[in-house]
Order: sequence, then structure tokens, then C-alpha cells
Amino acid sequence: MDSSISVTGLKGLPLIQKGDDIAALICNTVRLLDGDILCIATTIVSKANGYSRLLEDVIPGEQACSIASVTGEDPRFLQVVLDQAVDIIIETPFTLTSLPCGHVGVRSGVDASNVEHGYAVYLPPDPMGEASRIAERIREISGVSCRVILTDTCGRAFRRGQTGHAIGWSGMTAIRDFRGDCDLFGKVLEITEEAVIDEIAGFSNFVMGESNNGVPVVLFRGCPAWSGHDEMYFTKQEDIIRRSLQKEKC
Repeated sequence: MDSSISVTGLKGLPLIQKGDDIAALICNTVRLLDGDILCIATTIVSKANGYSRLLEDVIPGEQACSIASVTGEDPRFLQVVLDQAVDIIIETPFTLTSLPCGHVGVRSGVDASNVEHGYAVYLPPDPMGEASRIAERIREISGVSCRVILTDTCGRAFRRGQTGHAIGWSGMTAIRDFRGDCDLFGKVLEITEEAVIDEIAGFSNFVMGESNNGVPVVLFRGCPAWSGHDEMYFTKQEDIIRRSLQKEKC
């Protein structure tokens, strides 16, 4: 297998506004090939689709105000956070929530950076659908079949610092499943499942940067195909960290 993989941050894309065609902008910026993987920051997908709130129009409720009294955050921002969540896992010292798509993240992934002053941008409600639509639009424009990963920056349990995570994806499975394969010594692998899309998203975040780099899309070329499944998220019954946090809250 050829192990040569190139990684290129796409520069020159304009600041995304509501209604922009992200797929068309990408196709106008770079010549794509079948099998390429595009990692796209969810922020620009949300901005293009109008997934944002003007904070001065948000009226915070009792829960948002209660959390803000402890954390010192803007209660209007916290109300946007709560509006996206289907489950509040913990409220303080930071608000950890789960979203309808299954993603678990701090403050529901709501962000006020790299967005116009006074606004908060939230994650696409259907990130899998958004990834699929972008891939299909690229196919319409260029005739090329690309794989697409929508990324967001998240913290990690037990470690300091943030990394890129895959929020939505199209054209590949989330997990590369090694169960049933044999290792170098012939032992059958029983539990090895590799979260490939998170690994790719993590490196794309390194290329994108976290401040003013202006690189919201990263192109991976030469990544081989893999087989596996899309069961990325633990169920509530499987997730011992969530169960422990919620037990502590009670």
C-alpha cells in the first residue's frame, strides 16, 4: 500500500456569509480528485446555513442565569448552549451537554470566536446530512467523489488541551474495525477499533489553527479506503464517564 499522504490547508477562501455555497467555493479554489478527503470546519458550515444567534435577541431563562452566576459567563450565551442540548450532563464548572446527533461536548459546541461580534454560532443540527450535501454538491460541480468530514474543536477527558473531532462525515465509515484480524504474532484482535475520522480531524485542526489563520478547509490526498462501521458514540448504557458524572450530579 502506498503510504504517501499529502495534507494541504486551503487558503484564499472568503469569509463565509449566510447563503454561500461552500462546495462551489472549494471547487473554485482547488482541483479535487476522486478519493480526496476534505475536512471542513463546522463554523463555516454553520455560518453559510445561518446557524447563529444574535445575543442581544436572546432572553436567558432561569437555568442559564443560575449557571452564569457560578461560571461568570454571559447568560444569553448559555441559553443558546441549552437550546441546542437534549441532555445536560453537568452544569458547572463548565456546561457539558449531548446533542441530538449524539455528540457530547462542552457548551454544546456553541462558539463566539471567528464569528461577527455579538453573535454565537452553533453546530449544524444535522451534521451527517450537511457532510453528505457538500459531497453531493461537489460531485455535481466537478464530477469528483470526495469524502467529507465536518470538524469541531473539543476538549478531552483526562488530558489538557483541545483537538479536532469529527462531527459529521460522508463517503467513509467513522471506525476502522480490526476485530477478527490477526496481529504480527497471529493473535486474533478482539477489541481494536480505530477512530480514523477523529485522527484525520485532529491533524486537520493542527493545520487550521485556533485563532486567525484563516484556513477553514484542509485537503487530505492519498488516504487509503478502510472498512468498519459508523457506531462512533457510546450508548448511555455503555458510557461509564457520563453515568459517573450524572450520578455525581444527583
